[in-house]
Amino acid sequence: MSVWQILDVGSIWMKEFASALGQVEQVKAWAPEFSRFALFSSWQRTERLEHPPLTLFRFPLQRGYARVPLRTLFPYERRLVRQIKLQTASVEDSTLVCTTPFYAPVAELWPGPVVYYVTDLTVAYAGLSPWQVRALDTRMCRVARVVCPNSKRIAAYLTDDAACDPGKITIVPNATRASNIAEQPQYEPGPLPADVADLPRPIVGVLGDLSGNLDWKLLAQTMQQTTGMSWLFVGPTDREIDDPKQHVAREWAKAHGRFVGMKPYGELQTYARCVDAAVLPYLKREPTFSGSSTRFYEHLAAGRPMLATRGFAELLEKEPLLKLVDGPEELAAGLRSLEAAGFRDGYEARRWEASKAGTWEERARVMRKAVGRGAVEVKMAFEQPLTEMI
Repeated sequence: MSVWQILDVGSIWMKEFASALGQVEQVKAWAPEFSRFALFSSWQRTERLEHPPLTLFRFPLQRGYARVPLRTLFPYERRLVRQIKLQTASVEDSTLVCTTPFYAPVAELWPGPVVYYVTDLTVAYAGLSPWQVRALDTRMCRVARVVCPNSKRIAAYLTDDAACDPGKITIVPNATRASNIAEQPQYEPGPLPADVADLPRPIVGVLGDLSGNLDWKLLAQTMQQTTGMSWLFVGPTDREIDDPKQHVAREWAKAHGRFVGMKPYGELQTYARCVDAAVLPYLKREPTFSGSSTRFYEHLAAGRPMLATRGFAELLEKEPLLKLVDGPEELAAGLRSLEAAGFRDGYEARRWEASKAGTWEERARVMRKAVGRGAVEVKMAFEQPLTEMI
């Protein structure tokens, strides 16, 4: 029996994808635990998650495994491939999904189909060697049967800089749970969770990682211009912001808005539905600009009107499901206009229809189809095939 081996599921969105795929395929989800002495460890243990339903296969991975000199003196790939094979009944028929370019040596040893699932523009990450990442991306694209970037910009990088065959590419954006999709269009905000039940309406919501990829200066200035509105922030704020002005602006926002901290992924939809309007205030910076906005798909399922900055290339093509704004004055004006219209923008039904195609279950189906039939035959809803883009 074939098995889909997913290497690895360290992020919450990869756990969600793996769980969705597990509804239709046998899935083994691998989660590394980095340590300073993993070279001398060979253990493996399983962990069962309930939210989302998924069994993790945890294994030790040496910290710095992809860096010189460790990657040269102590190659890890053969041991890891042996470990994965022990959990695979029919290796030649089983698909290995690799989620980072640093697993290229593993992909090259895998005898079955390989999928390269590219969820970040890794080459743009600070602290990494762009030369090394491009070389690994090239190796991964060469060995993969299907390459699944989650945005058009990452797809273009792979074809332009990593010599990826365009015929291998199927764009698989981020998504939300199918259970988050309502049975019908939502025209009114949902009930307030208990910890924000005292918050007066109208409520403007900002959900997700509340760190340096958001424009806090824009947020603070907009909050000052919309004093009759409550601002709700849901997500972690533990990561430092390098820009001093953005840091000060976040501190001001924390003093004047309601911050409720990080919530389990499964609870985010409750907060997304309860707001009158959602704001996606991204800074235009890499690697964020080239990625896919999980925050957008959560709000899409919630059905509430959205206003977004131009910090994600993906969102530049999403109007009228959201409204793009430039600067705090335009954002404040957009919120006041929504308030005057009872926080209805006329696109509730279109958001609901679009959200049905933006689920992890749908993303898993598309990847399965690409592996079975060839990437060029698969077209994502709301996406042009890559051959038309370049």
